[in-house]
Amino acid sequence: MAAGWPPDEGRVRFRDDNESAQLRSKKSSPDIFAILTSSTSCRLELPGDLKNKWLSIMQSRSLHLHQRLFICLRVGTCLDSASFKSHRPISSLPSPASLPIHHHEAPSRRKTFFKSPNRDGGTRDKQLTDAISLLCEQYHLKEAVQLLGQIDRPSPTVYSTLIGLCVQQRSLDDGKKVHAHMIISGFMPGFFLCNRLLDLYTKCQSLDDARKVFDKMAERDLCSWNTMISGYARVGRMDEARKLFDEMLERDGFSWTAMISGYVRGERPAEALELYRIMQHIGNLNGNKFTLSSAIAAAAAVPSLISGKEIHGHIVRLGLDSDSVVWSALSDMYAKCGSIFEARQVFDMTEDRDVVSWTTMIARYFEDGKREEGFALFTNLVKSGIKPNQFTFAGVLNACADQTAEETGKQIHGQMLRVGFDPRSFAASALVHMYSKCGNMTYARKIVNNMSRPDLVSWTSLIVGYAQNGEPEEALKLFDVLLQSGVPPDHVTFVGVLNACTHAGLVDKGIEYFHSIEDRHGLTLTIEHFACLIDLLSRAGRFKDVEYYINNMPMKPDKYMWASLLGGCRIHKNVELAERAAKALFEIEPENAATHATLANIYATAGRWEEVAKVRKIMDEKGAVKKPGLSWIQVKHRNHVFLVGDESHPNYQEIVRFLTRISREMKEEGYVPDTNFVLHDVEEEQKEQNLSHHSEKLAVAYGIIATPPGTPIKVFKNLRTCVDCHTAIKFISRITQRTITVRDSNRFHCFKDGSCSCRDYW
Repeated sequence: MAAGWPPDEGRVRFRDDNESAQLRSKKSSPDIFAILTSSTSCRLELPGDLKNKWLSIMQSRSLHLHQRLFICLRVGTCLDSASFKSHRPISSLPSPASLPIHHHEAPSRRKTFFKSPNRDGGTRDKQLTDAISLLCEQYHLKEAVQLLGQIDRPSPTVYSTLIGLCVQQRSLDDGKKVHAHMIISGFMPGFFLCNRLLDLYTKCQSLDDARKVFDKMAERDLCSWNTMISGYARVGRMDEARKLFDEMLERDGFSWTAMISGYVRGERPAEALELYRIMQHIGNLNGNKFTLSSAIAAAAAVPSLISGKEIHGHIVRLGLDSDSVVWSALSDMYAKCGSIFEARQVFDMTEDRDVVSWTTMIARYFEDGKREEGFALFTNLVKSGIKPNQFTFAGVLNACADQTAEETGKQIHGQMLRVGFDPRSFAASALVHMYSKCGNMTYARKIVNNMSRPDLVSWTSLIVGYAQNGEPEEALKLFDVLLQSGVPPDHVTFVGVLNACTHAGLVDKGIEYFHSIEDRHGLTLTIEHFACLIDLLSRAGRFKDVEYYINNMPMKPDKYMWASLLGGCRIHKNVELAERAAKALFEIEPENAATHATLANIYATAGRWEEVAKVRKIMDEKGAVKKPGLSWIQVKHRNHVFLVGDESHPNYQEIVRFLTRISREMKEEGYVPDTNFVLHDVEEEQKEQNLSHHSEKLAVAYGIIATPPGTPIKVFKNLRTCVDCHTAIKFISRITQRTITVRDSNRFHCFKDGSCSCRDYW
């Protein structure tokens, strides 16, 4: 008996079964202590100070779960289960085996959890096994693996439980420790445990380790082969997967699906279809919905509408035509093979359409350029009662942005507010993008201001939007705010920043930003960054700098870069360099009529009409037709489209009368038609007549006569606005006292009181 104990507490007291049951009932789930004491008929409770001493040790934050457990094992005492409540991950504390054993009373009276290992080692192993099971149930993998080392001969169940948790947590290192323990202890796993090891190694992408286990297996079942094949297929090692597949004596649906889907993921769809045909010819396997979905995906990837229809027929014969997974794959296949009508038919026949099915079909319409059908289907989705998700909203908003359909975008915004949306989602970022593309920077900025932490997409959309809307200084200020926020910019952000410098004519500042991409931010310069820099320098007429960067850039100049240089040559009338840029463009895309037309305009400006005629002859021989200028305006929720010289509009005569009248007033205020870029060698009067019928002038004129005085006008054009139209609309805005916004292929031009937001630099 330990010295200093009070006489009245010198007796060991045992809890009876009722008291123990009451203590156990205080916890809603079993604990390690309960497991350790489950084999004893009575439980030891230490008296007085000794109990308090061990309770203090076991509740100490410096001890971990496994160490508290082993104190209990070594001392053989029964403490409350609360002792095991708090624990921390294993660190570099002493091993539980090194903890000392204290004997505070005579051996004859001392009760322990375990008898001596020499007398009954099985009891101790069983209790450790139970402890490992509980640790695994509570997902304490590392602690469980450490306890494994204390068992002399673990059972197959212990190994299976541990490997199963390793697979679940994708813990390759712990799995290797368990596997190593099997080898060291001389345990010979059967094919079930070997399959578990295969599952671990393949899912952790340790294929070489998996193959070693596979090759050493004395007995393999179908699961062994399938696990190994699917593991190879998942990481794209299809040749090794196919070799094993061909060696199989027996195959099931999983075997075929693993191979076919692996070929699809590895962008080898033709081989996937070939394997699917082999499977059909064998005759004893029809495949399941996953096999068929993979085969359909292969047909879509080729793309092969004929193969897709053959698989569709097979699906109908098998009676799988009611499965939503198969129908979704079929609809996707028809859309990717260019048959959007049949994709819609499949969609309409699908019974259990969820929000994913709706969103996918809507996206297919937008991808196919059928925006009206996409918007109509979105309306049907809303009416169906199914709540759109953030993917749905983002897809529709991006379509609105591409079409600059702000009114439709506002309706989508209203729907988002009604159903509720997360301001941190990428649907909110798509909303910022839509308003920025439509030129409504006030709304775009409000949405960003309401975000607790705007993401990079939102920041970038704002920066690009301000740059394109004639507020480059605001764009650059916003970029500084972005850097201060701690959100690192990416290469797309810098495209917006360099464009802002281009629109503002900040050449030196743009060069500084360009070099900071690599030097300060550690990003790799892309072809887009060089294209922005060449555009910046070309517009400023710094052609020597242009040649320096083109000659020293690490990649080959692309068509956008040469087109930027050609545009700069047009502005600064540099015929010699324009010919070089045009020659490079002819080699890249010889059929592009825009290059021929721009070069012809440059020749026309220089009065070199013979060269103009040669260019036009080449265009005729190649059949190159310049894309016609197209402008449109929305009045009373209806789009009105105008082509150059278009006389088909019902209000055409009224439009012409307005342009004739406004033209006289413009000339009285100093307007001089710029005929330099009129292609034909005709009289000046005819040139002026040609200019007056440009599509953006027709659209602006209609907007003015069709709306009340003072109403802002917003016109969109598919090409870059010409110099004369730009000058003329400045005069029109001042005379009519209208704010006129023209969104051309490059940027927004906001005309007000005779000035443009681009400051005549575009």
